[in-house]
Amino acid sequence: MNNIELEILKSKLPIQPGILRKEEYFNSAVLIPLIMINGEYNFLFEKRAANIRQGGEICFPGGEFDTEIDSSYKDTAIRETFEELGIDKKNISIIGILDTLIGPMGVTVDSFLGVLNIQDISSLKFDANEVEKIFLLPVSFFMKNEPEKYHVRMEINPTDIDKNGEKINTLPVKELQLPDRYSKTWRGRKHQVLVYKTEEGIIWGITAALINEIVLKLNS
Repeated sequence: MNNIELEILKSKLPIQPGILRKEEYFNSAVLIPLIMINGEYNFLFEKRAANIRQGGEICFPGGEFDTEIDSSYKDTAIRETFEELGIDKKNISIIGILDTLIGPMGVTVDSFLGVLNIQDISSLKFDANEVEKIFLLPVSFFMKNEPEKYHVRMEINPTDIDKNGEKINTLPVKELQLPDRYSKTWRGRKHQVLVYKTEEGIIWGITAALINEIVLKLNS
C-alpha cells in the first residue's frame, strides 16, 4: 500500500463507527410504543400468538429488516407495528432511537421510541395470527421494580449435524493447522438475562433489556 492508497482507505473509513459485518446477523427493528393515559405514559405490549416463533412471549412490535421493502430500520419498526397492531404511521411520533442491541444468538435490534396518538387501545385491530393480546403497563412500574438478573453461557461449536445425522466439521481445525483446543466446543462469555415479573406475565430477554435501558436513562 502506498500513500495514495492510504488516502483512499482513509476516505472510506466511517465517520461514526457502526457494526462491522452487520449483514451477517439477523437484523431487526422494534418500536417501543408509549401511550399517555390519565397523565402518565404507558408501554404498549403485545403477547405473541401461540403458533408462531417465540409464541406466547411478551414483546414490542417489530421484526426483520426487509431490504426489498424498508429503506431504513425506522421503516421496519413502523411497518411491523402497522402489520401487527394496525397502528397507522400518522399516529406514531418517533422521538428517538436507542443504541443498537446485539443479542447473543446473532441478532441485532434497532429500537425506536415512539409516542402513539391513540386514546384507547381497545379500538386497535391487531393481527390475531401474530398477536394473542395487547396491554398497557405504566413506565413507572418498571422504574419502581428492579428486574431479576440471571445468566446463560453460550458455547461455540466447530461441528454441526447435517440432515442425514452425520457430523460435519464447519471449522476444519486440523486442515487449517489451528490449535487443537478449537476442535472442541469452547465456552463463550456469560450473558445477563433480565426478567420483569408483571401481572400480565413474564417480560424477559431483549424486551426486558430495552425497558431497562430506558429506565436507566430516566434515572441517570
